[in-house]
Amino acid sequence: MRENRATLRTTFLVIAVLILAALLVISNSHLLPPRPVEAAPSTGERGSFQPVTLRQNSVTPDQELLAALYDSAVASVVNIQVTTQSAADSGFGAPTTPQGGEGTGWVWDSEGHIVTNNHVVEDAQSILVNFANGMWAEAELVARDSQADLAVIKVTPPSGMSLTPLTVAETTLRVGHYVIALGSPFGLDGTMTLGIVSALGRSFLVGETAGTRYSLPEVIQTDAAINPGNSGGPLLNLQGEVVGVNFAIRSEARSNAGVGFAIPVSVVRKVVPALIADGVYSYSFLGISGTTIDAEVAADENLTPNELGIFVSQAVTGGPSARAGVRARDIIVGIDGMGVRSFEDMIGYLITETEPGQVVQLDVIRNGGQMRFDVTLSTRPGESAAATPNRQRFTVGEAIEIAKVAATAANLMDVVDGATAKSAMRGGAPIWVVTLEGGGKTVTAIINALTGEVLDLTSGE
Repeated sequence: MRENRATLRTTFLVIAVLILAALLVISNSHLLPPRPVEAAPSTGERGSFQPVTLRQNSVTPDQELLAALYDSAVASVVNIQVTTQSAADSGFGAPTTPQGGEGTGWVWDSEGHIVTNNHVVEDAQSILVNFANGMWAEAELVARDSQADLAVIKVTPPSGMSLTPLTVAETTLRVGHYVIALGSPFGLDGTMTLGIVSALGRSFLVGETAGTRYSLPEVIQTDAAINPGNSGGPLLNLQGEVVGVNFAIRSEARSNAGVGFAIPVSVVRKVVPALIADGVYSYSFLGISGTTIDAEVAADENLTPNELGIFVSQAVTGGPSARAGVRARDIIVGIDGMGVRSFEDMIGYLITETEPGQVVQLDVIRNGGQMRFDVTLSTRPGESAAATPNRQRFTVGEAIEIAKVAATAANLMDVVDGATAKSAMRGGAPIWVVTLEGGGKTVTAIINALTGEVLDLTSGE
Protein backbone atom coordinates (compact mmCIF):
# COMPACT_ATOMS: atom_id res chain seq x y z
CA MET A 1 0.00 0.00 0.00
CA ARG A 2 2.81 2.41 0.92
CA GLU A 3 4.50 1.69 -2.42
CA ASN A 4 1.29 2.52 -4.31
CA ARG A 5 0.94 5.80 -2.41
CA ALA A 6 4.56 6.74 -3.20
CA THR A 7 4.06 5.99 -6.87
CA LEU A 8 0.84 8.03 -6.96
CA ARG A 9 2.60 10.97 -5.20
CA THR A 10 5.43 10.88 -7.74
CA THR A 11 2.97 10.86 -10.64
CA PHE A 12 1.12 13.92 -9.27
CA LEU A 13 4.44 15.73 -8.79
CA VAL A 14 5.49 15.16 -12.42
CA ILE A 15 2.11 16.36 -13.70
CA ALA A 16 2.37 19.50 -11.54
CA VAL A 17 5.83 20.31 -12.92
CA LEU A 18 4.63 19.92 -16.53
CA ILE A 19 1.62 22.19 -15.91
CA LEU A 20 3.84 24.83 -14.29
CA ALA A 21 6.27 24.74 -17.26
CA ALA A 22 3.42 25.19 -19.74
CA LEU A 23 2.09 28.19 -17.82
CA LEU A 24 5.54 29.82 -17.84
CA VAL A 25 5.83 29.45 -21.65
CA ILE A 26 2.38 30.96 -22.21
CA SER A 27 3.02 33.86 -19.83
CA ASN A 28 6.28 34.81 -21.67
CA SER A 29 5.02 34.62 -25.30
CA HIS A 30 4.70 38.45 -25.48
CA LEU A 31 8.50 38.69 -25.71
CA LEU A 32 8.28 37.77 -29.43
CA PRO A 33 5.70 40.17 -30.88
CA PRO A 34 4.92 40.26 -34.61
CA ARG A 35 6.67 43.00 -36.63
CA PRO A 36 3.94 44.97 -38.39
CA VAL A 37 4.60 47.28 -41.37
CA GLU A 38 3.33 50.66 -42.32
CA ALA A 39 3.53 52.85 -45.41
CA ALA A 40 5.18 56.27 -45.26
CA PRO A 41 5.22 59.08 -47.85
CA SER A 42 8.25 59.24 -50.11
CA THR A 43 10.85 61.90 -49.42
CA GLY A 44 12.21 61.71 -52.97
CA GLU A 45 11.80 64.76 -55.15
CA ARG A 46 11.61 62.96 -58.49
CA GLY A 47 8.41 60.99 -58.04
CA SER A 48 5.58 59.75 -55.85
CA PHE A 49 6.96 56.32 -55.01
CA GLN A 50 5.68 55.18 -51.62
CA PRO A 51 8.40 53.26 -49.77
CA VAL A 52 7.55 50.69 -47.14
CA THR A 53 9.12 51.36 -43.76
CA LEU A 54 9.77 49.30 -40.66
CA ARG A 55 8.27 50.17 -37.32
CA GLN A 56 10.66 51.31 -34.62
CA ASN A 57 12.77 48.51 -33.13
CA SER A 58 12.02 46.19 -36.08
CA VAL A 59 15.27 44.91 -37.56
CA THR A 60 14.26 42.01 -39.80
CA PRO A 61 11.70 41.77 -42.61
CA ASP A 62 8.57 39.72 -42.12
CA GLN A 63 6.41 38.40 -44.94
CA GLU A 64 3.91 41.27 -44.80
CA LEU A 65 6.70 43.83 -45.10
CA LEU A 66 8.18 42.05 -48.10
CA ALA A 67 4.79 41.67 -49.79
CA ALA A 68 3.98 45.36 -49.28
CA LEU A 69 7.40 46.38 -50.58
CA TYR A 70 6.92 44.25 -53.69
CA ASP A 71 3.48 45.73 -54.36
CA SER A 72 4.90 49.24 -54.07
CA ALA A 73 7.96 48.74 -56.27
CA VAL A 74 7.10 46.22 -58.96
CA ALA A 75 5.26 48.70 -61.20
CA SER A 76 8.46 50.76 -61.44
CA VAL A 77 10.55 47.83 -62.70
CA VAL A 78 10.49 46.87 -66.38
CA ASN A 79 11.60 44.04 -68.61
CA ILE A 80 13.80 45.16 -71.52
CA GLN A 81 14.02 43.19 -74.75
CA VAL A 82 16.60 44.18 -77.37
CA THR A 83 17.19 43.14 -80.95
CA THR A 84 20.69 43.15 -82.38
CA GLN A 85 22.09 42.07 -85.72
CA SER A 86 24.18 38.94 -85.95
CA ALA A 87 27.85 39.45 -86.76
CA ALA A 88 27.73 37.35 -89.94
CA ASP A 89 25.28 36.24 -92.59
CA SER A 90 25.09 33.22 -94.88
CA GLY A 91 27.49 34.73 -97.41
CA PHE A 92 24.97 34.29 -100.22
CA GLY A 93 23.28 37.65 -100.03
CA ALA A 94 20.64 36.54 -97.52
CA PRO A 95 19.80 39.10 -94.81
CA THR A 96 21.48 38.74 -91.46
CA THR A 97 19.48 37.06 -88.72
CA PRO A 98 18.34 39.30 -85.87
CA GLN A 99 19.56 38.27 -82.45
CA GLY A 100 17.75 38.96 -79.20
CA GLY A 101 18.58 39.59 -75.58
CA GLU A 102 16.87 40.91 -72.50
CA GLY A 103 17.47 42.49 -69.15
CA THR A 104 15.81 44.68 -66.57
CA GLY A 105 15.43 48.41 -65.96
CA TRP A 106 13.73 50.75 -63.53
CA VAL A 107 11.96 54.08 -63.80
CA TRP A 108 14.18 57.05 -62.99
CA ASP A 109 11.71 59.92 -63.45
CA SER A 110 8.23 60.74 -64.68
CA GLU A 111 9.68 61.99 -67.99
CA GLY A 112 10.13 58.42 -69.18
CA HIS A 113 13.82 57.86 -68.43
CA ILE A 114 14.68 54.29 -67.48
CA VAL A 115 18.00 53.14 -66.04
CA THR A 116 19.59 49.85 -67.05
CA ASN A 117 23.04 48.38 -67.74
CA ASN A 118 25.17 49.41 -70.68
CA HIS A 119 25.73 45.77 -71.59
CA VAL A 120 21.96 45.23 -71.87
CA VAL A 121 21.43 47.79 -74.65
CA GLU A 122 24.79 48.17 -76.41
CA ASP A 123 24.55 47.37 -80.12
CA ALA A 124 20.75 47.30 -79.87
CA GLN A 125 18.86 47.93 -83.10
CA SER A 126 15.55 48.11 -81.28
CA ILE A 127 14.54 48.27 -77.61
CA LEU A 128 11.17 47.13 -76.28
CA VAL A 129 10.08 47.88 -72.72
CA ASN A 130 7.49 45.62 -71.08
CA PHE A 131 5.68 47.02 -68.05
CA ALA A 132 4.38 45.10 -65.06
CA ASN A 133 0.75 45.74 -66.10
CA GLY A 134 1.26 43.89 -69.38
CA MET A 135 1.60 47.00 -71.56
CA TRP A 136 4.69 47.78 -73.62
CA ALA A 137 6.40 50.62 -75.47
CA GLU A 138 9.32 51.12 -77.84
CA ALA A 139 12.30 52.88 -76.27
CA GLU A 140 15.12 54.98 -77.62
CA LEU A 141 18.66 55.08 -76.31
CA VAL A 142 19.51 58.35 -74.59
CA ALA A 143 23.11 57.58 -73.65
CA ARG A 144 25.26 54.81 -72.26
CA ASP A 145 28.46 54.65 -70.26
CA SER A 146 30.61 51.54 -70.51
CA GLN A 147 32.91 52.69 -67.68
CA ALA A 148 30.07 52.44 -65.15
CA ASP A 149 28.04 49.83 -67.10
CA LEU A 150 25.06 52.18 -66.96
CA ALA A 151 22.67 53.31 -69.68
CA VAL A 152 19.57 55.45 -69.94
CA ILE A 153 16.72 54.74 -72.33
CA LYS A 154 13.50 56.71 -72.75
CA VAL A 155 9.91 55.69 -73.38
CA THR A 156 6.62 57.37 -73.96
CA PRO A 157 4.23 55.37 -71.78
CA PRO A 158 1.08 53.89 -73.35
CA SER A 159 -2.03 56.05 -73.32
CA GLY A 160 -3.59 56.31 -69.87
CA MET A 161 -0.50 54.98 -68.09
CA SER A 162 1.76 57.04 -65.84
CA LEU A 163 5.26 56.19 -64.67
CA THR A 164 6.22 55.99 -60.99
CA PRO A 165 9.94 56.53 -60.32
CA LEU A 166 11.82 54.63 -57.66
CA THR A 167 13.57 56.64 -54.95
CA VAL A 168 17.35 56.59 -54.87
CA ALA A 169 18.62 55.94 -51.34
CA GLU A 170 20.60 58.53 -49.41
CA THR A 171 21.35 56.21 -46.49
CA THR A 172 24.57 54.23 -46.09
CA LEU A 173 24.63 50.47 -46.53
CA ARG A 174 26.38 48.20 -44.08
CA VAL A 175 27.41 44.58 -44.42
CA GLY A 176 24.55 42.48 -43.08
CA HIS A 177 21.77 44.83 -44.21
CA TYR A 178 18.88 43.12 -45.97
CA VAL A 179 18.51 43.87 -49.69
CA ILE A 180 16.03 42.87 -52.37
CA ALA A 181 16.63 42.29 -56.08
CA LEU A 182 13.81 42.83 -58.56
CA GLY A 183 14.06 41.84 -62.20
CA SER A 184 13.52 39.33 -64.98
CA PRO A 185 15.90 36.40 -64.43
CA PHE A 186 15.72 34.03 -67.39
CA GLY A 187 12.83 36.17 -68.69
CA LEU A 188 10.68 35.61 -65.61
CA ASP A 189 9.28 39.12 -65.16
CA GLY A 190 8.55 40.55 -61.73
CA THR A 191 10.83 38.20 -59.81
CA MET A 192 11.83 39.23 -56.28
CA THR A 193 14.69 37.72 -54.29
CA LEU A 194 15.93 38.50 -50.79
CA GLY A 195 19.44 38.48 -49.36
CA ILE A 196 21.93 40.53 -47.41
CA VAL A 197 24.86 42.77 -48.22
CA SER A 198 27.71 40.27 -48.19
CA ALA A 199 30.53 42.78 -48.67
CA LEU A 200 31.18 46.38 -49.67
CA GLY A 201 34.00 48.10 -51.52
CA ARG A 202 34.57 45.49 -54.23
CA SER A 203 35.96 46.67 -57.57
CA PHE A 204 35.41 45.49 -61.13
CA LEU A 205 37.18 46.11 -64.40
CA VAL A 206 34.60 47.58 -66.77
CA GLY A 207 34.57 49.28 -70.14
CA GLU A 208 34.89 48.33 -73.77
CA THR A 209 36.92 45.13 -74.06
CA ALA A 210 38.78 46.49 -77.09
CA GLY A 211 39.81 49.72 -75.36
CA THR A 212 41.10 50.99 -72.04
CA ARG A 213 39.35 49.47 -69.05
CA TYR A 214 39.02 51.11 -65.65
CA SER A 215 38.03 49.91 -62.19
CA LEU A 216 34.46 50.50 -61.04
CA PRO A 217 34.71 51.14 -57.27
CA GLU A 218 32.47 50.62 -54.25
CA VAL A 219 30.67 47.66 -55.83
CA ILE A 220 28.14 45.91 -53.57
CA GLN A 221 28.34 42.14 -53.12
CA THR A 222 25.11 40.37 -52.19
CA ASP A 223 23.76 36.84 -51.81
CA ALA A 224 20.33 37.89 -53.10
CA ALA A 225 19.78 35.62 -56.10
CA ILE A 226 20.90 37.38 -59.31
CA ASN A 227 20.78 35.55 -62.62
CA PRO A 228 20.99 36.37 -66.36
CA GLY A 229 18.11 38.76 -67.06
CA ASN A 230 18.49 40.57 -63.72
CA SER A 231 21.05 42.93 -65.27
CA GLY A 232 19.99 46.55 -64.91
CA GLY A 233 17.41 45.85 -62.23
CA PRO A 234 17.31 47.64 -58.87
CA LEU A 235 18.76 46.40 -55.61
CA LEU A 236 16.49 47.80 -52.90
CA ASN A 237 16.71 48.32 -49.15
CA LEU A 238 13.79 47.57 -46.84
CA GLN A 239 12.41 51.06 -47.44
CA GLY A 240 12.04 50.25 -51.14
CA GLU A 241 14.84 52.66 -52.10
CA VAL A 242 17.42 51.88 -54.76
CA VAL A 243 20.82 51.14 -53.23
CA GLY A 244 22.38 49.60 -56.33
CA VAL A 245 21.95 48.40 -59.91
CA ASN A 246 22.47 44.66 -60.39
CA PHE A 247 25.03 43.94 -63.06
CA ALA A 248 27.22 40.87 -62.50
CA ILE A 249 27.53 37.47 -60.86
CA ARG A 250 30.45 35.20 -60.09
CA SER A 251 29.58 31.65 -61.03
CA GLU A 252 31.07 28.81 -63.04
CA ALA A 253 27.62 27.99 -64.41
CA ARG A 254 26.46 31.54 -65.35
CA SER A 255 23.67 31.31 -62.77
CA ASN A 256 23.24 32.29 -59.15
CA ALA A 257 25.88 30.95 -56.79
CA GLY A 258 25.20 33.39 -53.97
CA VAL A 259 27.77 35.90 -55.23
CA GLY A 260 26.10 38.78 -57.06
CA PHE A 261 27.21 42.37 -57.59
CA ALA A 262 25.52 45.75 -57.90
CA ILE A 263 26.70 49.20 -58.98
CA PRO A 264 26.40 51.49 -55.93
CA VAL A 265 24.07 54.50 -55.86
CA SER A 266 27.06 56.76 -55.19
CA VAL A 267 28.03 56.11 -58.81
CA VAL A 268 24.46 56.06 -60.14
CA ARG A 269 23.70 59.50 -58.68
CA LYS A 270 26.71 60.98 -60.49
CA VAL A 271 26.48 59.25 -63.86
CA VAL A 272 22.76 59.02 -64.69
CA PRO A 273 21.88 62.74 -64.44
CA ALA A 274 24.89 63.57 -66.64
CA LEU A 275 23.85 61.01 -69.25
CA ILE A 276 20.37 62.54 -69.37
CA ALA A 277 21.54 66.16 -69.50
CA ASP A 278 24.75 65.92 -71.55
CA GLY A 279 24.89 62.44 -73.05
CA VAL A 280 28.18 61.75 -71.30
CA TYR A 281 29.70 61.69 -67.82
CA SER A 282 33.18 63.20 -67.45
CA TYR A 283 35.43 61.16 -65.17
CA SER A 284 38.35 62.67 -63.32
CA PHE A 285 41.74 61.34 -64.42
CA LEU A 286 44.72 61.14 -62.07
CA GLY A 287 47.08 59.53 -64.55
CA ILE A 288 48.69 56.72 -62.59
CA SER A 289 48.87 52.94 -62.73
CA GLY A 290 49.27 51.14 -59.44
CA THR A 291 48.10 48.51 -57.05
CA THR A 292 46.98 48.11 -53.47
CA ILE A 293 49.90 47.17 -51.21
CA ASP A 294 49.53 43.74 -49.66
CA ALA A 295 52.00 41.16 -48.37
CA GLU A 296 52.90 39.96 -51.87
CA VAL A 297 53.43 43.46 -53.29
CA ALA A 298 55.46 44.50 -50.25
CA ALA A 299 57.73 41.46 -50.63
CA ASP A 300 58.14 41.87 -54.39
CA GLU A 301 58.94 45.57 -54.16
CA ASN A 302 60.95 45.38 -50.92
CA LEU A 303 58.58 47.72 -49.08
CA THR A 304 58.19 48.25 -45.34
CA PRO A 305 55.86 45.54 -43.96
CA ASN A 306 52.28 46.68 -43.24
CA GLU A 307 52.75 50.08 -44.84
CA LEU A 308 49.30 50.40 -46.41
CA GLY A 309 48.52 52.50 -49.46
CA ILE A 310 48.87 52.46 -53.25
CA PHE A 311 52.12 51.45 -54.88
CA VAL A 312 52.56 53.59 -58.02
CA SER A 313 53.91 51.43 -60.83
CA GLN A 314 53.68 54.21 -63.41
CA ALA A 315 52.89 57.91 -63.56
CA VAL A 316 51.55 58.41 -67.10
CA THR A 317 53.92 60.62 -69.07
CA GLY A 318 52.39 64.07 -69.46
CA GLY A 319 49.49 63.10 -67.19
CA PRO A 320 48.22 65.10 -64.20
CA SER A 321 50.21 63.22 -61.55
CA ALA A 322 53.47 63.18 -63.53
CA ARG A 323 53.21 66.92 -64.15
CA ALA A 324 52.71 67.47 -60.42
CA GLY A 325 55.83 65.44 -59.57
CA VAL A 326 54.51 62.00 -58.68
CA ARG A 327 56.88 59.21 -59.73
CA ALA A 328 56.90 55.45 -60.12
CA ARG A 329 57.52 53.62 -56.80
CA ASP A 330 55.85 56.39 -54.79
CA ILE A 331 53.32 55.22 -52.21
CA ILE A 332 50.07 57.20 -52.08
CA VAL A 333 48.63 57.22 -48.56
CA GLY A 334 46.08 60.04 -48.74
CA ILE A 335 43.99 62.28 -50.98
CA ASP A 336 42.53 65.58 -49.79
CA GLY A 337 43.17 64.60 -46.19
CA MET A 338 41.41 61.24 -46.51
CA GLY A 339 43.52 58.21 -45.72
CA VAL A 340 44.00 55.79 -48.61
CA ARG A 341 44.51 52.11 -47.87
CA SER A 342 43.61 50.67 -51.28
CA PHE A 343 43.33 51.57 -54.94
CA GLU A 344 39.55 51.23 -54.60
CA ASP A 345 39.53 53.96 -51.91
CA MET A 346 41.13 56.43 -54.31
CA ILE A 347 39.02 55.52 -57.37
CA GLY A 348 35.85 55.79 -55.29
CA TYR A 349 36.85 59.25 -54.08
CA LEU A 350 37.73 60.44 -57.59
CA ILE A 351 34.39 59.34 -59.05
CA THR A 352 32.07 60.48 -56.28
CA GLU A 353 33.83 63.58 -54.94
CA THR A 354 35.74 65.21 -57.79
CA GLU A 355 35.42 66.51 -61.34
CA PRO A 356 37.91 67.32 -64.11
CA GLY A 357 39.81 70.56 -63.49
CA GLN A 358 39.64 70.17 -59.73
CA VAL A 359 42.87 70.29 -57.72
CA VAL A 360 43.44 67.46 -55.25
CA GLN A 361 46.25 66.97 -52.76
CA LEU A 362 48.07 63.65 -52.77
CA ASP A 363 49.98 62.56 -49.67
CA VAL A 364 52.91 60.41 -50.78
CA ILE A 365 55.70 58.46 -49.15
CA ARG A 366 58.95 58.47 -51.14
CA ASN A 367 62.08 56.79 -49.84
CA GLY A 368 60.64 56.88 -46.34
CA GLY A 369 59.83 60.60 -46.43
CA GLN A 370 56.43 62.33 -46.52
CA MET A 371 55.57 64.51 -49.52
CA ARG A 372 52.47 66.34 -50.73
CA PHE A 373 51.57 67.16 -54.35
CA ASP A 374 48.84 69.39 -55.77
CA VAL A 375 47.40 67.57 -58.80
CA THR A 376 45.03 69.20 -61.29
CA LEU A 377 42.73 66.44 -62.51
CA SER A 378 42.05 66.06 -66.22
CA THR A 379 39.34 64.18 -68.10
CA ARG A 380 39.69 60.42 -68.43
CA PRO A 381 40.90 59.62 -71.99
CA GLY A 382 38.37 58.02 -74.30
CA GLU A 383 35.52 58.40 -71.83
CA SER A 384 32.98 59.29 -74.50
CA ALA A 385 33.56 56.04 -76.30
CA ALA A 386 30.23 54.54 -75.29
CA ALA A 387 28.21 57.72 -74.96
CA THR A 388 25.41 58.46 -77.37
CA PRO A 389 24.55 62.14 -76.84
CA ASN A 390 20.79 62.27 -76.59
CA ARG A 391 20.08 60.32 -79.76
CA GLN A 392 20.14 56.84 -81.24
CA ARG A 393 23.33 55.95 -83.05
CA PHE A 394 23.42 54.50 -86.55
CA THR A 395 22.25 50.89 -86.63
CA VAL A 396 24.22 48.05 -88.15
CA GLY A 397 21.82 47.96 -91.11
CA GLU A 398 22.29 51.66 -91.78
CA ALA A 399 26.08 51.27 -91.51
CA ILE A 400 26.02 48.48 -94.10
CA GLU A 401 23.97 50.61 -96.49
CA ILE A 402 26.39 53.54 -96.04
CA ALA A 403 29.30 51.20 -96.78
CA LYS A 404 27.62 49.85 -99.93
CA VAL A 405 27.02 53.36 -101.28
CA ALA A 406 30.59 54.42 -100.48
CA ALA A 407 32.12 51.30 -102.09
CA THR A 408 30.06 51.73 -105.23
CA ALA A 409 30.79 55.46 -105.49
CA ALA A 410 34.52 54.75 -105.16
CA ASN A 411 34.33 52.10 -107.93
CA LEU A 412 35.69 49.49 -105.51
CA MET A 413 32.80 47.08 -105.97
CA ASP A 414 30.00 46.65 -108.51
CA VAL A 415 27.90 44.03 -106.76
CA VAL A 416 27.57 43.04 -103.09
CA ASP A 417 26.88 39.39 -102.37
CA GLY A 418 27.28 39.49 -98.61
CA ALA A 419 27.94 41.88 -95.74
CA THR A 420 28.99 41.62 -92.11
CA ALA A 421 29.47 44.27 -89.43
CA LYS A 422 30.81 44.47 -85.93
CA SER A 423 31.04 47.29 -83.42
CA ALA A 424 34.39 48.62 -82.23
CA MET A 425 36.07 51.79 -80.96
CA ARG A 426 38.43 54.24 -82.63
CA GLY A 427 39.84 57.41 -81.11
CA GLY A 428 37.29 57.34 -78.30
CA ALA A 429 34.28 57.06 -80.63
CA PRO A 430 32.05 54.07 -81.45
CA ILE A 431 32.41 52.76 -84.98
CA TRP A 432 31.05 50.05 -87.24
CA VAL A 433 33.55 47.88 -89.08
CA VAL A 434 31.68 46.76 -92.21
CA THR A 435 33.02 44.06 -94.54
CA LEU A 436 31.48 43.76 -98.01
CA GLU A 437 32.06 40.81 -100.34
CA GLY A 438 31.16 40.46 -104.00
CA GLY A 439 32.64 39.66 -107.40
CA GLY A 440 35.71 38.13 -105.80
CA LYS A 441 36.49 41.36 -103.98
CA THR A 442 36.40 42.41 -100.33
CA VAL A 443 35.89 45.98 -99.13
CA THR A 444 36.22 47.10 -95.52
CA ALA A 445 34.53 50.32 -94.44
CA ILE A 446 34.91 52.09 -91.08
CA ILE A 447 31.75 54.02 -90.23
CA ASN A 448 31.41 56.51 -87.37
CA ALA A 449 28.44 55.11 -85.43
CA LEU A 450 27.38 58.56 -84.20
CA THR A 451 27.67 60.62 -87.40
CA GLY A 452 27.53 58.04 -90.20
CA GLU A 453 30.76 59.42 -91.64
CA VAL A 454 32.93 57.01 -93.64
CA LEU A 455 36.27 57.14 -91.83
CA ASP A 456 38.13 54.60 -93.96
CA LEU A 457 37.52 52.53 -97.07
CA THR A 458 39.92 49.82 -98.23
CA SER A 459 39.74 47.15 -100.90
CA GLY A 460 41.33 43.70 -101.10
CA GLU A 461 41.08 40.86 -103.58
